[in-house]
Amino acid sequence: MIYLLFALVAAAADILSGALALHPRFREISKRYAIAVASGIVISAAFLELLPASDIQNNAIFVVLGFFSFYLVEKIIMLHTCGEEECESHTMGWSSVVGMASDNLIDGVGIAIAYLTDPSFGLIVTIAVVVHEIPQGMASTVLMQKVGYSNRRILTILSFAGAAYPIGALISAFIPSDLYVVIIAFVAGDFIYIGAADLLGEAHRRFNYKVVIATILGAIFFVIIETLI
Repeated sequence: MIYLLFALVAAAADILSGALALHPRFREISKRYAIAVASGIVISAAFLELLPASDIQNNAIFVVLGFFSFYLVEKIIMLHTCGEEECESHTMGWSSVVGMASDNLIDGVGIAIAYLTDPSFGLIVTIAVVVHEIPQGMASTVLMQKVGYSNRRILTILSFAGAAYPIGALISAFIPSDLYVVIIAFVAGDFIYIGAADLLGEAHRRFNYKVVIATILGAIFFVIIETLI
């Protein structure tokens, strides 16, 4: 099951990026440009790969459901990057951990379904997931540090949330093949929200032209990877 390996790669990227943020040398490094590149890649993946594969004419409602489902998860219970003036509104408890794991679970299902649809499609989706999880994993660690979590507790939470990727991939084995396009449409909505509302919004929180260039370079990079694969 190659798609399980892809899900494990995504889990490793999530956990390692979060662990990397624990190192003092990385705490003050600006992640805006990495986030901008990630947004370009994720948005491009949604529009160039996921939406065309989702039979959009018949499944547009599931794209919308995917978008607003993750909007609700993030705004109600999920950890996410925030501005200083907003951080007080984000609590850190088991609901936040469950939110992180739920997002990863859906991504794990999406990776597997994409691979089962077409192996190269699965690889492209995996790359997009890994790219957006790196800045998100680092941001989650920074937020957990702010509320006073120990390094051991942070690593435990990251590992728990990361384990949801392979679990999601395994769940996909029980999903009927005629529902694949519905799942892909739902994941497309997830990618559009994460790329356009979350990553792009965070990258432009303190705007400059370099952020714009980084976003465009992310999109160009994705097109090149898509062509090569």
